[in-house]
Amino acid sequence: MQKQGGATKRRRRTSRAQPMAEINVTPFVDVMLVLLIIFMVAAPLLTVGVPVELPKTAAGALPTDQEEPLTVTILADGSIQIQTTETAGDEFIPKLRAIAAERTSDRVFLRADGSVPYLRVMEVMGALNAGGFSNIGLVTDIGGPTLDGADASGGTGQ
Repeated sequence: MQKQGGATKRRRRTSRAQPMAEINVTPFVDVMLVLLIIFMVAAPLLTVGVPVELPKTAAGALPTDQEEPLTVTILADGSIQIQTTETAGDEFIPKLRAIAAERTSDRVFLRADGSVPYLRVMEVMGALNAGGFSNIGLVTDIGGPTLDGADASGGTGQ
């Protein structure tokens, strides 16, 4: 048998297959990704406690370092309430400064009626910042319309 180059070449066939020298990691990665997804789904379910009847004791409760956040509400007429107390506009910042001096947390929740102009909400946010509260959370209800015009609850927003 001669080939174009003039050299003869013969191949020997072995009856046994040669062992593979490479490790195939694809199945390993697949299994690890499936386990990761299972643990990501299962982890929040593990935090649910089992209802038990705890024994009574004379020991006091541990002090909590998490205090209830301050809530400021802007009503439809533009008036402002701190928690449930209505506050005049000229007294708002001094009251906020007094509250901020007593509290360890600068967290405040701002609730505003949907009919309140954006300008009024921004004025109150500026006053909150001037009063010493920089961690402001805006409170909303769920299930409202989305940008594509559909309600988050599944219907169409009209």
